[in-house]
Amino acid sequence: MPPSLTILLVGALYILGFSGLSMVRRQKTSLRFLVEGGILTVLGVIASLVLGPLNPILFLAVVYLATMRVRLLVDMANFFTSRGRYERALALLDLALRLGPDTAGRQIVLINRGVTQLRMGQPEAAYFTLKAVLLGEEVKTAARYLAAGYYNMGVACQRTSRKQEAARHFRQTIEILPGSIYAHAATQALKRDDSSSNRHTGS
Repeated sequence: MPPSLTILLVGALYILGFSGLSMVRRQKTSLRFLVEGGILTVLGVIASLVLGPLNPILFLAVVYLATMRVRLLVDMANFFTSRGRYERALALLDLALRLGPDTAGRQIVLINRGVTQLRMGQPEAAYFTLKAVLLGEEVKTAARYLAAGYYNMGVACQRTSRKQEAARHFRQTIEILPGSIYAHAATQALKRDDSSSNRHTGS
């Protein structure tokens, strides 16, 4: 098989593979992903014709890093957040926003920024970050990200004395992804709120 055709095949299979994965997850494939993957594949084919054969594995790695740059930065930010290195995590999330994410990618970045702010002990900042991304935009991202977003928004509401709003977001979490760890945590939070209310009313 000619090297240029090999690169074309690798690029096409990569795009089709991720598009198929999005369909399985019931997500709309990002137009930006399709365009970027297509452009990189065309450039790879041209380079193989002009410069000589390209290593297909190296080409695939370049395409993956380029098209998945925002998600990879979010994963790195989550790694630092889990270890209490919040400033480093926020810096990576800011970088992800500057790298031109699509709508779903931007929502994922902002949801993770809100979660990081919450862990930093900044519930008010987390509340407004999560409110802007969850209530102010058309939601397109995966259910697990939305469930995480609404659960953490519920926690932020609790910590900023927005009790009724917290309960609403916990219920949204359960509706979005029943059976998830976020739904379980939201259910427990609602039970605690009910128990607290019953104690205060003497029932």
